[in-house]
Amino acid sequence: ELLKYNLKSVRAHLLREDFQQFWEYVSPAWAGKFLDQWCTRTMRSQLEPMKKVARTLRNHRELILNWFRADGALSSGVVEGFNNKVKLTTRKSYGFRTYEAIEISLYHNLGALPEPDFTHRFW
Repeated sequence: ELLKYNLKSVRAHLLREDFQQFWEYVSPAWAGKFLDQWCTRTMRSQLEPMKKVARTLRNHRELILNWFRADGALSSGVVEGFNNKVKLTTRKSYGFRTYEAIEISLYHNLGALPEPDFTHRFW
């Protein structure tokens, strides 16, 4: 029903839906061919935001196709966990007066650095 209106948002949605087929390919060669055809079709769509996406995909084509070369075995779980630790440490660091103090806190929490020995006693 929406197809008869020829709205920009509908055309953009259809391009996005069409792109989902990209992740179903197994062969890097076929995925690359699909990516090239999709980018060409998107560049002709006269939808500037979608054209920007197509340019970005073209610029990073080889890196994107590495996912297929690795048989989809790559996971971003490690990066997500690292980012979560950074956010948690930054949240705990509110109230530090300098960025250097936050930076040292990040080094200690993320790098598993040992705590320095005390220079004097507190009790």
